[in-house]
Amino acid sequence: MFRAMSPIQEGIVPAFTPPPLPSDDKRWKIVNGTMRKNGFARHALIETLHTVQSSFGYLDDDAIRFVARSLRVPLSQAYGVVTFYHYFSLKPPGKHTVTVCAGTACYIKGADALIAAAEKRLGIAQGQTTKDGNISLMTARCVGACSRAPVVLCDGEVAGEASVEQVLEQLERWTVE
Repeated sequence: MFRAMSPIQEGIVPAFTPPPLPSDDKRWKIVNGTMRKNGFARHALIETLHTVQSSFGYLDDDAIRFVARSLRVPLSQAYGVVTFYHYFSLKPPGKHTVTVCAGTACYIKGADALIAAAEKRLGIAQGQTTKDGNISLMTARCVGACSRAPVVLCDGEVAGEASVEQVLEQLERWTVE
């Protein structure tokens, strides 16, 4: 008796069609380009999430779901990556971001005092954004500038051998804008 074989049994695998972009926002085309460059392969998860974060400033639920669906990874795996790596943020950043390096060299040279002063001045804890959405206070495990400890990144610009006074002056400039 002859039985017809399915396309998969015959070795013909249907082509993968990625889901449509979430919106017409041009930033999604950049994200899609990252995935396309990697053939929509699962190994592109972290790179694609980085692209979303750099394009939109943070990762929201819809973005994580879109990337997981597009790369055919379980949603739990995508969330696992996002919550494991300190770089990823699930909340929108403030207009300005101050990031204090809390690596060993920076900590030894006074990063804890910089963090405490910024928390007190802004009235928020590290990892939070002021109520007006103006300033986010972040910490990093290491920014790779140990010889300049303690290091602070102000909107991505490295300031080495930072003092409490310098950090407070920068926060004040951002507050009065």
